[in-house]
Amino acid sequence: MSVLVIGAGAWGYFTLQATLNQPLQIEVADTLDVPPGSTPARVLSGLESRGVIQRAGWIRRYWQWQMPDTVLHTGEYRLEPGMTVLRLLDVLQRGEVVQRSITLVEGWNFSQFRDALARAERLEQTLPREWSNDQVAAELALAEGHPEGLFFPDTYLYTLGMSDRDILKRAHERMQRVLAEAWEQRAEGLPINSPYEALILASIIEKETGVPHERGEIAGVFTRRLHKGMRLQTDPTVIYGMGESWQGNIRRSDLRQATPYNTYTIDGLPPTPIAMPGRDSLLAAVNPTPGKTLFFVARGDGSHVFSETLQQHNRAVRHYQILRRAPNYRSSPPPAVPVDSEAAE
Repeated sequence: MSVLVIGAGAWGYFTLQATLNQPLQIEVADTLDVPPGSTPARVLSGLESRGVIQRAGWIRRYWQWQMPDTVLHTGEYRLEPGMTVLRLLDVLQRGEVVQRSITLVEGWNFSQFRDALARAERLEQTLPREWSNDQVAAELALAEGHPEGLFFPDTYLYTLGMSDRDILKRAHERMQRVLAEAWEQRAEGLPINSPYEALILASIIEKETGVPHERGEIAGVFTRRLHKGMRLQTDPTVIYGMGESWQGNIRRSDLRQATPYNTYTIDGLPPTPIAMPGRDSLLAAVNPTPGKTLFFVARGDGSHVFSETLQQHNRAVRHYQILRRAPNYRSSPPPAVPVDSEAAE
């Protein structure tokens, strides 16, 4: 009798070891989805039915004996050729779920944010694309009725089961924190009276230049113009106000077209931000560079020439935009990822 018991024990031991050390039956990398409510038994049985593992019942019992307190984390797990069952159990025990990323770029508007979210791999879509931006803002219960500028541009990680709503919530909370921090560091005597006005100004700065060291100088120009009661006269606000009618060029008639955002026809700031500004533009808006300049014009390589008088400015415009204007003229540097091109100033 004892010989049989010993033999059965040895058989069980070696069978368990062979089961745990068996390589997954896959030839290329694959994934394992563990949806909410999954159990180890269900997951292992599913792998066995796919032909990925053998003897799922043995593995389930091992889990019960050796991993009784392990919580099976919802998510997506990567399966690699050569991975053993023991390694898979370790991955499941640690909750090493696949993380994907989505980058929301500085200077993008909210519609571009939504387009990126819609293209994100395996990100659940809960905000219908046919909804307007204002409908999305209402659904997210934003304090401001218009969503533009309220989401911080950055790279966000997500896992299986997360949604576009989750990313936007995180981006909104992040913007609230960064904006509050910037507002606490504001200089005295600014012509803006609230964090939201700082956000509006920062969004214009973001669209005017991609050259880091220029942001403070551009903020200084706008700050001085606001102090003097001069109109901002900045092309990105005209473009934003044109909406879908903008086809890549600004005509003189567009500069005269009255919209709530056209800073050639309105005094002060537009009613909302026109893009999603990054941290540097937010800090520039509340800490503008001191000086006397009131004008700037793009050189065509992404940088700008700043002038104190209209006469100086007109000479710079003639030099850089008329006499030496190149076919590939740009008012800002090419972005890191493709976005809508900006018109020349």
